Amino acid sequence: MEQDLEYYLKSAIAEDIGSGDFSSLACFPEDHKSTAKIIAKENGIIAGIEVAKSLFNIIDPQLDIQYLKDDGDIIYKGEKLLKLKGKTLSILKTERLLLNIMQRMSGIATTTQKYVSAIKDLPTRILDTRKTTPNFRVFEKMAVVIGGGLNHRFGLYDMIMIKDNHIDFCGGIDATLTKTSKYINENNLDLKVIIEVRNINDIELVLENGTANRILLDNFSPELLKEGIELINGQIETEASGNINIYNLRKYAETGVDYISTGAITYSAKILDLSLIAS
Repeated sequence: MEQDLEYYLKSAIAEDIGSGDFSSLACFPEDHKSTAKIIAKENGIIAGIEVAKSLFNIIDPQLDIQYLKDDGDIIYKGEKLLKLKGKTLSILKTERLLLNIMQRMSGIATTTQKYVSAIKDLPTRILDTRKTTPNFRVFEKMAVVIGGGLNHRFGLYDMIMIKDNHIDFCGGIDATLTKTSKYINENNLDLKVIIEVRNINDIELVLENGTANRILLDNFSPELLKEGIELINGQIETEASGNINIYNLRKYAETGVDYISTGAITYSAKILDLSLIAS
């Protein structure tokens, strides 16, 4: 994870700074020093503190940073999150990049926490999806965990997820699962297999085949989902997705499904407003 962070942070620095922060270079000499702080401009869950440490270390390890909050802390409007002292050029170079990352991560963590809190008395766990921002996925998935959710597969390479198009192109559920099982064995892969189902009959076919690790019940109503969960009866892990939001989340969780996956916690999360100001 540290290597991933460094790679994406360096890429972001190159994108933003390019050949130099000429606005700041025009105003300040190299040895000019300043103090600043980052404050919350609204309530929420803070995320990105550990990322901030990595970013400051890349841009200027000599900056004196005082961290006042940890990832996952509840923050309130007006609270200080961190204080920094050092070269003005380094502070200004870091400002927008750091705020962009922390605001986005904090928004996702705050949204995820709302979903998690809504069903905290039930065993169902909240999962994210691959509906993330290209080249920002590592930060968004970190934020989900900070908010109390769980990461689904990170990409196409760390889990086999058989969806409707795979099944339709391959000739049905049994044919798809049989080919998948053969492929895993021939290539000595250690990958879990999740298969998407569209109706009760599909569930029966998956159970008869017996090679999947989890059934994803997609676009089921809460009533039909409950029927499917009762049919599965603990034989295999279950996951629900499709048209599930904060308003109907609890109805779905009350069916006894093991996981609910939703892309909304990443792609629909509003940023949490933060600001860096001189102090």
